[in-house]
Amino acid sequence: MWSRLAQLPLVIEDYALERLERPPAFGHDRGTDLVRLRGGGEEGLGEDITVYLPEGTAAPALELSGEWTLGSFCEHLAAIEQWTEPPEWDLARAWRNWGYESAALDLALLQAGQALHEVVGLAAAPVRFVNSFGLGDPPQFAMLQRRLERYPNLRFKLDAQPTWDRTLLEQIAATNAVETIDFKGRYGLEVKEPEALVPLYERAVKIFPDAILEDPHDEPGVADVLEPHRDRVSYDAPIRSADDIGDTRIVNVKPSRIGSVRALLDVYATCRERGVRMYGGGMGELGVARGQIELLASLFHPDAPNDVAPTPYNDEELPDDLPESPLEPRPAAKGFRWTASPAAPA
Repeated sequence: MWSRLAQLPLVIEDYALERLERPPAFGHDRGTDLVRLRGGGEEGLGEDITVYLPEGTAAPALELSGEWTLGSFCEHLAAIEQWTEPPEWDLARAWRNWGYESAALDLALLQAGQALHEVVGLAAAPVRFVNSFGLGDPPQFAMLQRRLERYPNLRFKLDAQPTWDRTLLEQIAATNAVETIDFKGRYGLEVKEPEALVPLYERAVKIFPDAILEDPHDEPGVADVLEPHRDRVSYDAPIRSADDIGDTRIVNVKPSRIGSVRALLDVYATCRERGVRMYGGGMGELGVARGQIELLASLFHPDAPNDVAPTPYNDEELPDDLPESPLEPRPAAKGFRWTASPAAPA
């Protein structure tokens, strides 16, 4: 698939960045930079999610103009410095690179008058999605309950904490609405109650016998608890390339973390060859990039607990009339785009 995309001609005349913002939610500011690449009367769009970084790490002016192929442009991007100073987290380099590469992919397809699904030879299918968030500190079951009252068929990926006791876990499990438990154990975060960690896993594997168990901690005792459940242990944070998959049975594929179109397609191909289950994940996209990961999910892993819910699902209070899962397949007639549903933007 990469060979077909890489040879697409690409003309870039200029580019611009535009800040996108939504109100804070779950204790986090939310903003991204929309990337606009222009050329040949078309405008390709992508999104850089690095707003989470401190001020002073804005993108410098880049020399992007010229006549390229998509492949040669991506090689050019990899060879230039996209930062005014080194980012605090090296992963941010992948986030920013994805913003430019996804915009270039969109522009190259627009200039060719083709759509992504046509070039890669795959049909878009309805996308099953989950809503991902944490229950707060201290955890509040009411947050989950309010969402189910408004959208009874909504399903969830929940961020677990050692403070989740058996009563809360049983309340959550009784909803039959949780498809993934995310332990956030691969981000290097401090474990505030290490003595509660193994009991949390022991309860979770029993109370949620079918849920995916994402990013477990590499702490004493955890691996022993999970060994009988290896087929449903998933990894997210460690997956940045096909080389990171190893013997993992399930992976959360996040395009912005992988950082390049070619590497992303390598991950898809490797998972298919090895029979590794996939589901998609987002990283705070507010604009076109949310639709782009919904499109990728529709092509490569539609019937999975994809963490690609339309952006308004990430607000603390859900508005009315949101599109529900599964999302109707809506690939744009050309470009790397997912056409928003009439009810709400993607």
